Amino acid sequence: MEELTEHVCIICNQAKTEGITIVSQFVCEECESEIVHTSAEDAKYHFFIRQLKQIAMPKNA
Repeated sequence: MEELTEHVCIICNQAKTEGITIVSQFVCEECESEIVHTSAEDAKYHFFIRQLKQIAMPKNA
């Protein structure tokens, strides 16, 4: 049986159990879906870009 662990999404700052981890940051399933379906012309696109900049790649990657 899989244990569900809550993580805080870097986009919406909500604790969720379902989503993806990018490097070391969690993005919930709902935000992931919204990001994928947001047009670059949409005002919310720039918000997503700012939030995703929190993902820091390791220096030796």
